[in-house]
Amino acid sequence: MSPSAGPGFVAVDSGGSGLRVVVGAAGRGPLARGASGEPVRTGARGIDPGHLMGQLVPMARGLAAEAGIGRLDTAAVGAAGLASLGDALRAELPGALARELGVRRVALAADAVTAYVGALGPRPGAVVAAGTGLIAVGTDLAGWRRADGWGHLLGDCGGGAWIGRAGLEAALRAHDGRDGGSGRLLECAEEMFGPATALPGHLYPRTDRPAVLASFAPRVAECADDDAVAADILRAAARHMADSAAAVCPEAGSGGGADAGPGSVEPLVALTGGLFHMGDPLLVPLDEELAKRLPRARRVAAEGDPLHGAVRIATDLAAGSFTLPGDEKMLWVTSPAGGGGIDAPDVGT
Repeated sequence: MSPSAGPGFVAVDSGGSGLRVVVGAAGRGPLARGASGEPVRTGARGIDPGHLMGQLVPMARGLAAEAGIGRLDTAAVGAAGLASLGDALRAELPGALARELGVRRVALAADAVTAYVGALGPRPGAVVAAGTGLIAVGTDLAGWRRADGWGHLLGDCGGGAWIGRAGLEAALRAHDGRDGGSGRLLECAEEMFGPATALPGHLYPRTDRPAVLASFAPRVAECADDDAVAADILRAAARHMADSAAAVCPEAGSGGGADAGPGSVEPLVALTGGLFHMGDPLLVPLDEELAKRLPRARRVAAEGDPLHGAVRIATDLAAGSFTLPGDEKMLWVTSPAGGGGIDAPDVGT
């Protein structure tokens, strides 16, 4: 394929399973996709920019050649942990992308932001992203707000690890003969993990403890139809999710959008992440709790996932139509400078 006359973009989703990368061009959309199976390392300096670049550069070059794009002008990188572990990325990645790929404009976004943009695009509202953990992100298009996302020891309330832990606690209550136990959940726990008395020894030494806890969440959902304890756990998870969504959702009438007149903006709420694949046992109580907490918001289906969000950010940057608010920790955008260099961050973009 002959190289495209115009520059292209690269969009990246960096998460727990590795990198997912899309190369495309404004007006033409995504043209080539690739993935690595190795998560980017974290260390004393946070997310390792050298390790990310070592994976991204050869993949981006190969995808650009496959897509027929001669130059990558724009990059959008969504990274798990950027808000708290992204100082090295913010300091080094724009310059490295300029040197290695010729990129002149870079957006670095927390994965919660790319999840938001993937789900709702540049519209005011709130997104609950739930898998092993849970975070809610909202914007009125003037700034960003987040709630939870504090990890399985301090928060992530309602997420997969939270549901799994609550289910296993109910199983151990049944084993002990304490109130609040569930014989059904005890049976499920012993099917998955062996004797209940061995459960602490199975869980506590694990470095992947949140994922192990979350692996029990689907069993809680399976029991919810005919087990009151399991149903109560999912109802409590739904309340936590609705609390987080309400904490970040803008008031009706705030923000703006192309399809909304002055004062008529209706905030939207969307759900994204693998936890919602559990279906009605979780979604039915969640819809009820959202209706109580956010009666003026409208629930809509998510348009896409975090990679879709990174592509949307990159496309808008490349086309000059980027309108989302900047944020020092959550959405950090550089500006092009003369000679193709990287200027100071334009966090007010």
